[in-house]
Amino acid sequence: MAGARLTHAAWLERVPDLLAQRVEAWDLRPGEPYVVGAAGSVVRVQRADGTPAVLKLVYPHREAEHEADALELWDGDGAVRLLARDDWAMVIERCEPGLAVATLGGEAALDVLVALLPRLWKPAGAPFRSLAEEAAWWIEYVPAEWERLGQPFERRLADAALEALRSLATTQGEQVLVSQDLHAQNVLSAEREPWLAIDPKPLVAEREFAIAPIVRSFELGEGRRAMRRRFDRLTAELGLDRERARGWALGQTIAWAFDSPYLASHAATARWLLEAW
Repeated sequence: MAGARLTHAAWLERVPDLLAQRVEAWDLRPGEPYVVGAAGSVVRVQRADGTPAVLKLVYPHREAEHEADALELWDGDGAVRLLARDDWAMVIERCEPGLAVATLGGEAALDVLVALLPRLWKPAGAPFRSLAEEAAWWIEYVPAEWERLGQPFERRLADAALEALRSLATTQGEQVLVSQDLHAQNVLSAEREPWLAIDPKPLVAEREFAIAPIVRSFELGEGRRAMRRRFDRLTAELGLDRERARGWALGQTIAWAFDSPYLASHAATARWLLEAW
């Protein structure tokens, strides 16, 4: 996760105090926590009126800077509702039973995602960062991280990602709000709607960029053939430009590979995206 303001370990040491502060400020009754992830700490809570909810403490990092703003803009349309917010903390609607859409299996999960994505593509501007700005940041970040980590994959992958980022950033189409981490574990089953998006990492971008995290979402099927199937369905059914979508998927996959435990899988995805289609 690029651009963290403090280490995850240091932040975790602060979580009990941060949790106690927010519970008191928002008059919450804490329950069982969810598994702590790289992006934050999430706890089941009950609000003063008895409503079940979730308290999320966000690990401060670049991609999550406007998470609450994204939920506020979506206003529950295809995503969890924002109930309260503060600096790097929020109370959100609880998803029950809360199963990830990946549990449906590849094709059924793609049916859900194809229907959901257009609902999240709202016109947006400030305060969200633009994809053009993010791409410029990645162009500096990728070669530095590739060297720092001892050249973890072949140079051609990094070079191809950089070329895609440079060529696509200044030639985008209509700008909408997208979640650059909308993969198969970040859409959950719920009661208000069958499926709701969680954990937005918002950018203002053209629509072709939005499918990148799903293209590499190996929870929906591993291997070149499964990845290609996801790409083909998403671009065809959502009416997206295939070459632009492929370039963005390549660029973001490499940019997000370095801080990921799935670096080898991301590199494999990048290789498949570079093959002749």
